[in-house]
Amino acid sequence: MTAESPENVLFVVMDTVRKDHLTPYGYDRPTTPGLEQFAEEATVFEQAVAPAPWTLPVHASLFTGMYPSQHGADQENPYLEGATTLAETLSAAGYDTACYSSNAWITPYTHLTDGFDEQDNFFEVMPGDFLSGPLAKAWKTMNDSDTLRALADKLVSLGNTAHEYLAGGEGADSKTPTVIDQTIDFIDDSEEFFAFINLMDAHLPYHPPKEYADEFAPGVDSSEVCQNSKEYNAGAYEIEDDEWEDIRGLYDAEIAHIDDQLTRLFDHLKETGQWDDTMVVVCADHGELHGEHGLYGHEFCLYDPLINVPLMVKHPKLGAERREDQVELVDLYHTVLDSLGVEGGEPASPGDDAIALDRTRSLLSVDYRDFAKATNDDPGQLRDGEYAFVEYSRPVVELKQLEEKAASANIVLGENTRFYSRMRSARRTDAKYTRIDRIEDEAFRLDTDPEELENLADSDDEAIRETEAALAEFEDEIGGAWTDALDTDVSDDSVDQMDDEAQERLRDLGYLE
Repeated sequence: MTAESPENVLFVVMDTVRKDHLTPYGYDRPTTPGLEQFAEEATVFEQAVAPAPWTLPVHASLFTGMYPSQHGADQENPYLEGATTLAETLSAAGYDTACYSSNAWITPYTHLTDGFDEQDNFFEVMPGDFLSGPLAKAWKTMNDSDTLRALADKLVSLGNTAHEYLAGGEGADSKTPTVIDQTIDFIDDSEEFFAFINLMDAHLPYHPPKEYADEFAPGVDSSEVCQNSKEYNAGAYEIEDDEWEDIRGLYDAEIAHIDDQLTRLFDHLKETGQWDDTMVVVCADHGELHGEHGLYGHEFCLYDPLINVPLMVKHPKLGAERREDQVELVDLYHTVLDSLGVEGGEPASPGDDAIALDRTRSLLSVDYRDFAKATNDDPGQLRDGEYAFVEYSRPVVELKQLEEKAASANIVLGENTRFYSRMRSARRTDAKYTRIDRIEDEAFRLDTDPEELENLADSDDEAIRETEAALAEFEDEIGGAWTDALDTDVSDDSVDQMDDEAQERLRDLGYLE
């Protein structure tokens, strides 16, 4: 080991955490004193861009080095297949690997945990053993058939409803302390490790531990505020300013709890002499909207509060500084490989796609973003490296829940709306262009209009036109623009296509008569 090459990597994803609610990014509430201290010895990236606005495709990109439409993991195909993961590569190279999470998408079922020597998922309603057994078989069967996809939607929708109920009020129980405990045990038993954790506290519903709620949302009853974003987005419920303030207070309290637990983990690494020999990555997979643009949650758009995410990296090759140049979360795959000196590119299974280390994608390299020197066939390595690209396919599960909330309030959702749309964005620090397949495109000058209020898609603004051209190049490389609106109809008429075991499992869960 040398000072320039830590033997370990700790990779932390704070699920659904907005950049502008963190103290190191200038937030005026003390939500994250631990991360503020961490930022004193890390590089803080101001312009980090996620490849999608929700968990599954973002994590699949982190674990494969691919954009979402390359790896194919999305709600219409909710599992990662045919790609060698970062954990598989590092395990083969001799590293101890572990993944601890309470996110329902990071499970053996979705294959996001493939390659980890140890994994544990603390999701309260559908734990990992469900998702790797008969239910996984049933769910995959349903998603592979257009006629059965509605059943899959119902399954997840009801599961989310149950999660909202069971995780609420007095029953709320953050899994983050257990995630941290298991991570500590793992790293203490490891020689060289890659530890990945996802902390879910800031994801809806917000039911923070009392001590944090008392500080950031005093007097707020979390069971009395709107915790269902689909109800608001469907137009079935209105949220006034004072309720938004309460919601943000609960959100801040959840973030403060994450910060406290991360500080406990960081302190343990320092106390046991492992801190200096560990590269530490802290980021969010996406953010959250709290009423901006008339939306709640992280669906149906690609606005910056969702995709311009926090990212802080501690590594000897990176100084304790703030960087304004744009980076992509996809780059972290290569950064981890580079830090550990692993080349990658070897398929874990025959026929897998396996992305090799490309130092033009590594934050540690002097060639970072010098895409003229790129060594992979990468659709995002265009022009001079100043563009980031984001993809968003049809949100099947959220759409189903949205339709249910609208129907219950006698509201009809128009098919030619953002709710049924697929979107792609090209972004640079001063401009963003978003192609949308059912409504008009959106484009904003981020340097003069950071809140993205004035749509310049039809303007002659030079930065907008250059960004649209970069998006068109990316679309050509990735397989064409999404200009054909998807069929919105799904059917659940063909249950008999499923095998007896899958049907029986669904009956046990109450989804079939």
